[in-house]
Amino acid sequence: MQAVIEKIEALYQRAHDNIKAEVSEGDRVSGSKLNENQLGAHALAYLATELEACRQLALWAERVGGEYENKIARAYVGEVARTLVGGVDLGACENIGLDELDLTQADLMETLLRPEVVAFAHQHANGAVYLELAARARDDGFANPGFGDEMLGEIRSQFAKFVDGEVIPQAQDIHRNDVLIPMDIVDHMSELGVFGLTIPEEYGGLGMSKVAMCVVTEELSRGYIGVGSLGTRAEIAAELIMGGGTKEQKQKWLPRIAAGEVLPTAVFTEPNTGSDLAHLGARAVRQDDGSYVVNGAKTWITHAVRADLMTLLARTNPDQPGYRGLSMFLAEKTRLTGEDGEPEFVDEGLTGTEIKVLGYRGMKEYELSFDNFKLPAESLLGGEEGAGFKQLMRTFESARIQTAARGVGLAQAALEDALLYANEREQFGGPIFQFPRVARKIGRMVARIEAARQLTYFSAREKDEGKRCDLEAGMAKLLATRAAWESADANVQIHGGNGYAEEYTASRLLVDSRVLSIFEGANEIQAHVVARRLLES
Repeated sequence: MQAVIEKIEALYQRAHDNIKAEVSEGDRVSGSKLNENQLGAHALAYLATELEACRQLALWAERVGGEYENKIARAYVGEVARTLVGGVDLGACENIGLDELDLTQADLMETLLRPEVVAFAHQHANGAVYLELAARARDDGFANPGFGDEMLGEIRSQFAKFVDGEVIPQAQDIHRNDVLIPMDIVDHMSELGVFGLTIPEEYGGLGMSKVAMCVVTEELSRGYIGVGSLGTRAEIAAELIMGGGTKEQKQKWLPRIAAGEVLPTAVFTEPNTGSDLAHLGARAVRQDDGSYVVNGAKTWITHAVRADLMTLLARTNPDQPGYRGLSMFLAEKTRLTGEDGEPEFVDEGLTGTEIKVLGYRGMKEYELSFDNFKLPAESLLGGEEGAGFKQLMRTFESARIQTAARGVGLAQAALEDALLYANEREQFGGPIFQFPRVARKIGRMVARIEAARQLTYFSAREKDEGKRCDLEAGMAKLLATRAAWESADANVQIHGGNGYAEEYTASRLLVDSRVLSIFEGANEIQAHVVARRLLES
């Protein structure tokens, strides 16, 4: 297996050198040239992602040492080696030929088309192997996650019990009735420490690792994506405050966030800017007494009704172009229930309109309008104007790692749903699991999900070790969000017509999975970030 990974790496290195020659100006990567060569650069990002997933799966299989885990790793590595010959998949309707990476047939003959590589793929990534993976998942459960830490296993068991007992029984009703996640679930999450998971103990949190955060997020998302995402808002707010807040701001907000007394929401995106934060237009104008008045519109604000705290990004200096004029605020608002017949927003200068969405419904999405919304001077994060984007950048790694964990959890939910249905649904004299096209889908889901899981854990370990990991976090998001969509789509296909019915979980998982490749940085933006980092090295 290692020899095959080395051949994939050799192909990647040739592609890297080719694209770098196209986009470089002297010793630096040219932004304009990178844009011109976007297809090749993004293909490089996905190629690097698959390569790193192969490495992490191989290391996982070696650590765990099980026959099943090694079979999964070999199947994934073999499939990557085989499918890359036909180009790099970026997503639906996007396969980039290797010629876009200036790779030739000779490059392939020296790497992926070498007889030993072809033989490995044929032996370890064929249909019969995927049928074995599916049968093992059906009969004996899933692979060892390879935590190497007994506490992580205990955390997983604790949250699995909570999810199976309280979240899954309510998830379908939350989705179909398009209502907010019941407060009994939120309150129990608070009791379990979800909102203070990575907040230091000195501020009332549990002070746990990012790997623990992934394990918890994965389990919660397996139950319902909205429940898994509730912790994201607390994670982002806490990281902003820990990284850029004053002593007073840390003491005021972190214990309350950790205890679940304060539910935050992120207020960054604007209707006409999307991921282009440099051109945000919402203004926060400083008054003579040091306070601020905010005017402008924000969109895709999750859980806005119930939030007590808005981490609000606004422009404080219109004369400073791009990111330099942006500041971050800790803006208090009134929490409301969001129940029918009750107001949603009551604070002076703040109104909101719900954005109806296909899935991801349990927290609801809003467009917010600020009309002379007043903020006290002490709400400016760190007491420093112009530092907003820099402060936000510190949160991106954790947010994307957590998004990857959400993708893994949702993908796992689709896998479990597919297994259950395939063994209960009878056609032509037996369960449909007997048909190779059904079981093969399930076996491939097993391999793809484990690759995403191990890449996500790897990025979290890098973060825990204090290393820069925007590259690894970006790769994890690219792979895990794809695994979620592919698994949810395969689950619908296994269900047939029933998968298209609202009453079945499969339909919810499909629409819930679709958003993952869009938020926390659309995957197109993410691939661009990954490509730039690769080419700068």
